[in-house]
Amino acid sequence: MKTLPRSFSPLLFLGGLGALPAMLMADASPVPTPSVSLPTAPVIHGGDTAFVLISAALVLLMTPGLALFYGGMVRKKNVLGTMMQSFVVMALVSVQ
Repeated sequence: MKTLPRSFSPLLFLGGLGALPAMLMADASPVPTPSVSLPTAPVIHGGDTAFVLISAALVLLMTPGLALFYGGMVRKKNVLGTMMQSFVVMALVSVQ
């Protein structure tokens, strides 16, 4: 039997993490809908807000890594400029 090389193990781990939310949400029961539809104000759920805040924090943490990745692909004299471009774009997006 042929086994996978060790280089695939991080990919399998990340794939499992990607499938985790779908597995957790599979047990969620649907919300019952009322028989009469009345106009109601939208409700802000705490879980939705937490998900958006955590996602935004992860994107902001990803930016320095992206800057280092792009810095490794350019010549030595252009590294600082490339890293600054990543941080300027992050600042621009966070202001919007």
